[in-house]
Amino acid sequence: MTTFVDRVVLHVAAGNGGHGVASVHREKFKPLGGPDGGNGGRGGDVTLVVDANTTTLLEYHHHPHRKATNGKPGAGANRTGPNGADVILPVPDGTVVKRLLPSGDEEFVEDLVGNGASYVIAQGGRGGLGNAALASPRRKAPGFALLGEPGEAGDFVLELKTVADVALVGYPSAGKSSLIATLSAARPKIADYPFTTLVPNLGVVTAGDVVYTVADVPGLIPGASEGKGLGLEFLRHVERCKALVHVLDCATLEPGRDPISDLDTIEAELKAYGGLEDRPRMVALNKIDVPDGNDLADMVKAELEARGLQVFAVSAVSRAGLRELSFAMAAQVQGARDAAPAPEATRIVLRPTAVDDSGFTVTRRDEAFIVRGAKPERWVRQTDFSNDEAVGYLADRLARLGVEEALWSAGAVPGAEVVIGDDVTGVVFDWEPTVAAGAEMLGRRGEDHRLQTHRPAVDRRRDRDAIESQYEEFDPFADS
Repeated sequence: MTTFVDRVVLHVAAGNGGHGVASVHREKFKPLGGPDGGNGGRGGDVTLVVDANTTTLLEYHHHPHRKATNGKPGAGANRTGPNGADVILPVPDGTVVKRLLPSGDEEFVEDLVGNGASYVIAQGGRGGLGNAALASPRRKAPGFALLGEPGEAGDFVLELKTVADVALVGYPSAGKSSLIATLSAARPKIADYPFTTLVPNLGVVTAGDVVYTVADVPGLIPGASEGKGLGLEFLRHVERCKALVHVLDCATLEPGRDPISDLDTIEAELKAYGGLEDRPRMVALNKIDVPDGNDLADMVKAELEARGLQVFAVSAVSRAGLRELSFAMAAQVQGARDAAPAPEATRIVLRPTAVDDSGFTVTRRDEAFIVRGAKPERWVRQTDFSNDEAVGYLADRLARLGVEEALWSAGAVPGAEVVIGDDVTGVVFDWEPTVAAGAEMLGRRGEDHRLQTHRPAVDRRRDRDAIESQYEEFDPFADS
């Protein structure tokens, strides 16, 4: 049964915003109570948070779909709808977040390092405004409200890269797990057959005043960088380390193997994987408690030192040489920490919008005109197109933003095809320029005469009202 997972595909969806409501205050002796429709609640976010008690992505391997709750709609009497509940997803320290594109490629998003680090992977939609918030001196009683905005959704790849100071690399059964168990309080599985270790093990070592972490990389064999064995799955776990320690088996019984050839093979795999050339190396000649192993360690030590490597003959069984090795690793870690630049306080950078930035763009594609921008696209998503007054309000907002002037400048003519948004969710309509934009052009609640078609019944009613008004103005008994 799988107990360790370091790479998953996560499908997330934030909550949708609640709709605003159109309502009129009704109370005895107050016939003109005014609009009192409340706003919709905000949709819940989906947030990744580094948790020190989480060491694997196994939970998301079994349950890859996560969704936050939606915001509730508003209500009359200026009651705002409740917000949706946020979803907090704990992840291990060192989790890399990548966006999975429709093409199958992966786009880097965030690297979560440090306990408590967080990232909002999907943001909840805004709640729609009720008609009370939309009221103005010109539009005293709006007969519409804005819809809630849909929450963000997407597919993401979570990839764990262990945060360790020192990485132990070597062939299977070289004794890496035994060294970690001896140097620290970690208790990995240890047995006398290859590929005993199926997950990276992490241990905390104290050497003098220096406290550092050590991790082993299981399953490195020839061809690991090309996918053979388990090495490719775990090579990513050495990317964050400050030093590499080659654990070489001096008591192996496999034909054709010796410490020098093992070192060259593992170095070739690390070079093929890439990105580790600048890490300092050390060598631990393990299993010197075996008589033949001790003799072999003495034979190869001079050649390894000639390559410029620090060499330590050690034994996890007798603990010989482990103190010197632990202090040497501590010196490498401390040197790397001292050489690292001092952390700077987070600077708050203000980037005001440029004076010539209209917030949208208009481009021409064949006979269509494409309008892209955060505001126009959000306004379109929040518009109830079944309500003529709401559509008229959208036209007013677009005109005030300057969209119509931009369309004129781009060469659009009345009746031209205009698309607001992308090719998938964009709204397509035939453009009719607004002669005048403003609430003074609105008729009864829920109507906008700019969008009304010819209606004979309405015309007959208006003609009848005009004739009746003429008779009311004529008084036959008035003095001549």
